[in-house]
Amino acid sequence: MKQPMILAAIALTAATTLHAQAARESGDPSTEWPSWTAPAPTPGHRATAPILIRNATVMTVTKGTLDNTDLLLDNGKIARIGKGLFAPAGAVTIDGTGKFVTPGIIDVHSHTMMDAVNEGSRSVTSMVRVRDILNNTAPAIYDELAGGTTTIHVLHGSANTIGGQDAVVKLKWGRPVDEMIFPGAMPGIKFALGENVTGKNNSTVIVQGQPQAPRRYPQSRMGQEEVIRDEFTRAIDYKADWDDYNARVSKGEKGLVAPRKDLELEPIKEILEGKRLIHSHSYRADEMLMLLELSDEFHFHVAVLHHGLEGYKIASEMAKHGTGLSTFADMWGYKVEAYDAIPYNAAITTSHGVVTTINSDDDGRARRLNIDAAKLMRWGGMSENDALKTITINGAIQLGVEKKVGSIETGKDADVVVWSGDPLSVYSRVESTIIDGEVFFDREKDIARRDSIATERAALEKEDAQMNPRTGGGGGSRGGNGAVPGNPGAEEIHQ
Repeated sequence: MKQPMILAAIALTAATTLHAQAARESGDPSTEWPSWTAPAPTPGHRATAPILIRNATVMTVTKGTLDNTDLLLDNGKIARIGKGLFAPAGAVTIDGTGKFVTPGIIDVHSHTMMDAVNEGSRSVTSMVRVRDILNNTAPAIYDELAGGTTTIHVLHGSANTIGGQDAVVKLKWGRPVDEMIFPGAMPGIKFALGENVTGKNNSTVIVQGQPQAPRRYPQSRMGQEEVIRDEFTRAIDYKADWDDYNARVSKGEKGLVAPRKDLELEPIKEILEGKRLIHSHSYRADEMLMLLELSDEFHFHVAVLHHGLEGYKIASEMAKHGTGLSTFADMWGYKVEAYDAIPYNAAITTSHGVVTTINSDDDGRARRLNIDAAKLMRWGGMSENDALKTITINGAIQLGVEKKVGSIETGKDADVVVWSGDPLSVYSRVESTIIDGEVFFDREKDIARRDSIATERAALEKEDAQMNPRTGGGGGSRGGNGAVPGNPGAEEIHQ
């Protein structure tokens, strides 16, 4: 059991590494540091048998809730929705009697698959990219599948006024990173306002006789505004240089020298060109208004204000700017700037027309987003469908993938969840989580594996963790204890 487990883990990480290495060794400068606006990687769907879910309650989100309805998934897409559908040859049939089917849950603010969240050494780190360091062996991937989450938006941390470039990921457990990247998702970048930025270098430990680390600029919200203003001022000049160069090239001028590519300003230029979304960590109404007013001045768009616990104070202004809110259902008071939060935040912004989502910002919470959505029915009187939207279609809209996921409609990606009961009930659990028509979590198989997992774990814990695996000892693989959580596509890999 142990040897195939280790070999599978090595193969999993090697596939991603070799792909990146091949790109960098190709000699093509565009692959040496590829732009996020380059064509998306090939969709990761692998041919599987069609799946027919019979006689379920189908919560489409956009087309109402359909009782006693069949759902056919074929070739990675939602092929048909209706009653009395016939199963094509070779199809796998799931009895949905008494069960509910929903779109896969979308978590718009996640740090899953990241070993290091912040590059906090500078106030602006727009050049760093989450995509390059995604850990596709993170056990949280499997845990979140067990909670019905199929898509996550992986963000840089909030230590920087302008942080790193993001990644939208489908949680295809056991696959190389390139197969997990959401094809065609709109590129984004993390901004951050408030205490997480200003407090980054506030030393609380003073060691006598030791020099204190210099504080990093900025130390105030007005300093954060100046950093953003300076960055966009320089990016406008940078864009003008490239626009002039490209215009002269298109006219056939020869002997031109292209402006030097600036990896810090390039993503800011893409924001100005409407090719990259701003996702900004924020809490207080004053700082959120500051960013919206800057967007008016420099003619850029703020896609989503994340957390935004005081969003209810400026709901009209957010609606006017077409800016979304991604917040918590009931988490606040953990720092000073989170004291003015109220449980009606999401309901109020929704009533003003703001596209609102509930996010996790946490691996554990990402497994229970259905319960967080249910809280909105208690706090603000949201309908069940509007509550469900905050973890499905609204997230798809905020990430620019609403034509592919977020609702159950013919032709969309076959990203669906089969629940034992109403998904907004604390008594319901996930039976199956399906992405692109492939089952990545199956509760029955998960339960069947648990005895063998316990046996293997007991055997591993008896071994010497320091011994070389080649000589029969445990440990040695990423994760410390040598264990790799279960992969539905490889039965021998499990947690």
